[in-house]
Amino acid sequence: MEHPVKNVILTGGSGFIGRRLLDVMSRHWSRDNVIEVSRSGRNSGENSNHCVQWDSLQEELGLLADANVIIHLAGLAHVLKDAASDAFAEYYQVNVERTLELAKIGVEAGVQRFVYVSSIKVNGEQTLPDSPFHADDVPAPEDAYGQSKMEAEEALKALGRETGMEIVIIRPVLVYGPGVKGNFRALLSWVKKGLPLPLASVDNRRSFVAIDNLVDLLVTCVDHPAAANQTFLVSDGEDLSTPDLLRRLASTYGQRGRLFPFPVGVLRWMAALAGKRGAMKRLTGSLQVDMTKTQELLDWTPPVSVDDALKAVVQENRDGTGSS
Repeated sequence: MEHPVKNVILTGGSGFIGRRLLDVMSRHWSRDNVIEVSRSGRNSGENSNHCVQWDSLQEELGLLADANVIIHLAGLAHVLKDAASDAFAEYYQVNVERTLELAKIGVEAGVQRFVYVSSIKVNGEQTLPDSPFHADDVPAPEDAYGQSKMEAEEALKALGRETGMEIVIIRPVLVYGPGVKGNFRALLSWVKKGLPLPLASVDNRRSFVAIDNLVDLLVTCVDHPAAANQTFLVSDGEDLSTPDLLRRLASTYGQRGRLFPFPVGVLRWMAALAGKRGAMKRLTGSLQVDMTKTQELLDWTPPVSVDDALKAVVQENRDGTGSS
């Protein structure tokens, strides 16, 4: 059943993905169609007209009743002391309890569909080359964050079965684009500075997703009838090795990638000594997804190519509009 869009309730509008999603949604629908939910109760910008504070959701059921879709981006991705015994409790409170609270209020307000942005970490942390994750694989999270996202998914599915609310789950891989931070921003900085990197011997395959491709899928899932009660993986559709990614970034900067061979096992050993085991695992290991289900069920193709997406990131970084 198709749902003509009345209003979309959005959490996480001030984040990396949320800002871009708000911009795109404002082109599809009026800013009056977007209701933001935030801790502060303040709008993230000019692309939404209404904003509700998290703690006032129950009192604003009248406003929420005009909506038929919730897109839930907000969540806790990093606990300061991730190895602490109470790390999962922190993740659980935000990623599971608050997600379910929002969904239940949505049910009470008559919202028909809940689009939940989860994480590929629900599938796991690593794949063998050319043995990608699939949307319907048995989940195998390896850390507290991935576990909390999996439990949120399961809680939402149970609520959907009980109430009839349509649950749509999207598990992105690493998202990049203008404004990206974290590990991808570090790669940009290394390449921009022309640093020689000991990564030429790395033979891996990783899936990434450009922010515009993820946002396009989110907009598609707002009212696509085939998205109801499905889980989707999303990527750019072109997997890259770490050396290939670095060389393509360098080429976009008009440079030649400065990579030299070095034993991967030694790199991992050195990273472990420095407390950077996880970062090196992401640089040297593989993580691929198969999004055949996403493409076939939704008749969807990523609209932005890898090269165009990398150009957009490099242009922003070159102009100095992003942090280095």
